[in-house]
Amino acid sequence: MTPVISKLPQTGTTIFTVMSALASEVGAINLSQGFPDFDTPPKLIALVNAAMKAGHNQYAPMAGVVALREQIAEKTEKLYGAVYNPETEITVTAGGTQAIFTAITATINPNDEVIIFEPAFDCYAPAIKLAGGIVKSLELEPPDYRIPWAMVKRLINNKTRMIILNTPHNPTGTILHREDIDELTAIVKNQDILLLSDEVYEHLIYDGETHHSMARYPELRQRSFIVASFGKPFHATGWKVGYCMAPEFLMSEFRKVHQFLVFSVNAPIQYAIADYLRDESTYLSLPAFFQEKRDYFRKGLEQSRFKLLPCSGSYFQSVTFNGITDEKDTDFALRLTKDFGVASIPTSVFYTRGTDHHVLRFCFAKRQETLDKAVERLLKV
Repeated sequence: MTPVISKLPQTGTTIFTVMSALASEVGAINLSQGFPDFDTPPKLIALVNAAMKAGHNQYAPMAGVVALREQIAEKTEKLYGAVYNPETEITVTAGGTQAIFTAITATINPNDEVIIFEPAFDCYAPAIKLAGGIVKSLELEPPDYRIPWAMVKRLINNKTRMIILNTPHNPTGTILHREDIDELTAIVKNQDILLLSDEVYEHLIYDGETHHSMARYPELRQRSFIVASFGKPFHATGWKVGYCMAPEFLMSEFRKVHQFLVFSVNAPIQYAIADYLRDESTYLSLPAFFQEKRDYFRKGLEQSRFKLLPCSGSYFQSVTFNGITDEKDTDFALRLTKDFGVASIPTSVFYTRGTDHHVLRFCFAKRQETLDKAVERLLKV
């Protein structure tokens, strides 16, 4: 048989799978992969059950259940003052990753250049490569991981087709600020450049900060795919339901790919989420809920030898370990899991060149007793 020529020859198994499997194998507390260990809201589960009993068990419309798209449009207008047509500008997806992949493959052609900022969530670059695009990565540095906009300007040329943004940011927990928006707006003005904005942590933002969604800014909104998720805010990552918003001329291309990638998404869960979103407190209460967990975890780690980096959003806390060991972050993460029983993610895996700043990422979307046990073990390092 003729050997298969890999389209992703440098790509192995994702770090999330590796670290979660290791945590399970050695019985470690899993603060690596980003998922809660507490329950999905009982009301939401009851609504899913009710939707199933009501017979919503066949294919949903390709673009998503109309009631859910209408709720997404209403929520977006309330939060950001942006009007999206639920018929033509919103599509429900099988999670945020599918939405990202679909947006990229729908618009990126061979040799198109796409700018990403590293450390970057690990699905961006592979999707670009599968579409035949060229990844142009800019490395950000701790502790604040601010985007060097002067460097972005230098990367722009007539092949630049897209810039991918992520706010709040995974893995660093940083956010875009108004000055970032001003810089970005100036850069793309009069340019044929699309934006893909990964905003799956839009409701997990702290200390009274503002979420600078691309939806807030007309100049950016008109060229943006905005990706969001219900798995993160509603503690149901295993349901894999998200959505994408974009102007009609972009969404029409998005749906051409979407219909042949998944066609449609879990119907009863869509009906349930549509009902659940009618109470806006379900998402407006999330910043306080997760900030309490962030603050609790940070307070515990303050007594450790790790140095806390800023966390303004997401449910990830990054730390440096420069004062503990000179090991590579990948080696230290493995040892921390095996010898101390706490699994984390080494952030060098989010850099194309494997840049190692001696930073680990912990997920604090956990029950208090889980965080207590993790901190107790980390204090021994």
